[in-house]
Amino acid sequence: TLSAIAHLARTHWYLGKWADAKQLETQVLDMRERILGKEHPDTLSSMSNLASTFSELGKWADAEQLNIQVLNMRKRILGKEHSNTLSSMSNLASTYSDLGKWADAEQLQIQVLDKMEIILGKEHPKTLLSMGNLAITFTVLGKWTDAEQLQIQVLDMSERIFGKEHPDTLSGMVNLAVTFGNLGKWAYAEQLQIQVLDMSRRILGNQHPKTLLSMVNLAVIFSNLGKWVDAKCLEIQVLNIMERILGKEHPDTLSSMSNLAITFNNLEKWEDAEKLGIQVLEMRKRILGKEHPKTLSSMNNLASTFNNLGKWEDAEQLEIQVQDMKEGILGME
Repeated sequence: TLSAIAHLARTHWYLGKWADAKQLETQVLDMRERILGKEHPDTLSSMSNLASTFSELGKWADAEQLNIQVLNMRKRILGKEHSNTLSSMSNLASTYSDLGKWADAEQLQIQVLDKMEIILGKEHPKTLLSMGNLAITFTVLGKWTDAEQLQIQVLDMSERIFGKEHPDTLSGMVNLAVTFGNLGKWAYAEQLQIQVLDMSRRILGNQHPKTLLSMVNLAVIFSNLGKWVDAKCLEIQVLNIMERILGKEHPDTLSSMSNLAITFNNLEKWEDAEKLGIQVLEMRKRILGKEHPKTLSSMNNLASTFNNLGKWEDAEQLEIQVQDMKEGILGME
């Protein structure tokens, strides 16, 4: 049935099988448009799901187009202050972020936050989430003091409402640690992130996704502090767990491999970096496609490793490929 296909598509999505999810979600959307009409709530949900999948596939222009359609229809049908409309605004803001349209994202997120504070109250979980999202945008725009201020508010409220060990409180600590890093406050960032990791391990277990994310974040902080050996130890742990739980070709596993390869480079273990970098690139080409931003990033990283190994021609070949593909995607300026 149509509902069963939609559920299977979501399962593919959560497993990181976004190409399979896209295929099924396109079928569901086509059928719902034909049977229920374009403005039916289930049809709009299908459009929103497909837009989310486009984002994961790096097809942000397609995601933007769909999200704008959903938002406009929900505004007209449900009203500007309906929870689903606010969700659509948040989704579109996220897509703007993916496209690098940070000013547009900021504008939407401020609107969402203002409405949520009025409708739901300042201490509602969704309001806190909106504050966190806006803080991330502030971070990218280089408004780190604004981001820090918002995140301290979010963390204080989360600790008071949920308690220090609640997952949302831990997320607030993670975000504030990232902002401390952006402000160059690496010692503060390290201190917060170690607390998060200790609590995540105790509360959620060593193999929980949020625990793994905490390990990744702490490894990044170690790297910025020049603690390459500590970073390497954490990244190896993360990679081993992800390969066992998610499989070797899951996008998150590939990201972990890429992080470890970069650390090997920093440790001047270039042969190890080369081996991992080649694996990541080959799998990303096959799974994500040659022109996906993460594939292009892997090509750049591997080219850097080739340079460190004195393989100048191999490095040059990769760099030319990256430049040609970027010009093909973005066009010549």
